[in-house]
Amino acid sequence: MAKEKIVLAYSGGLDTSVILKWLKETYDAEIIAFTADIGQKDELDGLEAKALATGASKVYIDDLRDEFASDFIFPMFQAGAFYEGQYLLGTSIARPLIAKRMVDIARAEGATIIAHGATGKGNDQVRFELGVAALAPDIKVIAPWREEQFREEFPGRAEMIAYAEKHNIPVQASAAKPYSTDRNLLHISFESGMLEDPWFDPSSDENKDMFVLSVAPEDAPDQSEYVELSFEAGNCTAINGESLTPLQVMDKLNDLGGKHGIGRVDMVENRFVGMKSRGVYETPGGTILFSAHRKMESLTMDREVMNLRDSLIAKYSQLVYNGFWFAPERLALQALVLESQKNVTGTVRLKLYKGNIIGAGVQSPVSLYNPEIATMEADPTQAYDQGDATGFIRLNALRLKVGTKYSGK
Repeated sequence: MAKEKIVLAYSGGLDTSVILKWLKETYDAEIIAFTADIGQKDELDGLEAKALATGASKVYIDDLRDEFASDFIFPMFQAGAFYEGQYLLGTSIARPLIAKRMVDIARAEGATIIAHGATGKGNDQVRFELGVAALAPDIKVIAPWREEQFREEFPGRAEMIAYAEKHNIPVQASAAKPYSTDRNLLHISFESGMLEDPWFDPSSDENKDMFVLSVAPEDAPDQSEYVELSFEAGNCTAINGESLTPLQVMDKLNDLGGKHGIGRVDMVENRFVGMKSRGVYETPGGTILFSAHRKMESLTMDREVMNLRDSLIAKYSQLVYNGFWFAPERLALQALVLESQKNVTGTVRLKLYKGNIIGAGVQSPVSLYNPEIATMEADPTQAYDQGDATGFIRLNALRLKVGTKYSGK
């Protein structure tokens, strides 16, 4: 009788390396390892050989970078999404794409089970499983971290490191640096280990070698650098006049942002599962793109359309963070976002300097800014009569005057 097949989301890190071998032994199943190439770069080196040596019967390493940039990162940035005022959702937005491809592989391979290495305390378990539920509700999901047997064997990362050493599974985590990382085209995140102390300073001279994508702002060039981003319907299509694909945009901006120490965030955030957690993030290219997009909107978006879209940013960001990318409410919001972006077209000029993004100009063929109307000099268009403001103010003041009268003030 053929063994059951399990498709495992495999990164080659400590957790999934241990889990691959544990699943194979515990379930006596055929393990198909899947790694999404979404911009990890050298982290993918030797991954196939490592997975096979650890016990996988088959390995998929699929280049999803173009799809990740064009169908996930760019639509999210059109929405202006950022979680709790700081986090640009780098890990969150990658999970629905990984879930989508895992379902495709499970269908192709005849697998009825998907497994992941997300812990029972984290957000990723929710994101993966909500994605699978939306796309393939018949597929079963195994989450080893939620199984009592697994937790008894591995109460913490120290035991996992020892297990990996015992079975000759090479992993980057060590007792000296036990923090975990997650890297993709949009960012790299750091959490756990020494970072669980919110007073710990990873930017200090003795700790700053932890960072991967960016130099420290104080070590960035002393000379500022200008960059121009061109937009069409809310998407960046060119940098410094050179037409680029979404993937190329992200690669280019990551290099620029990293060079100038841009995009570092250290925050305590609220996880969907109920606890607070400390995360450190590097998002160099995304931070530049976010800033440029907002400046482009300021020139080209109607005020009330912008107010409406902005009122939904917190909800949209929450949906992405919590794993509801494929939910009908996110799709409905995306339709509104797409409509709001129709005229977000033009060019933004920025100055990059030691961790800072400084606006240096914006222009658009569909600009809603009219200097002849906004001027403090005589208005040649006569579109605005300053005397009209008297009635405007009087009507808006009416309820305040009435309210003051009856409040006894």
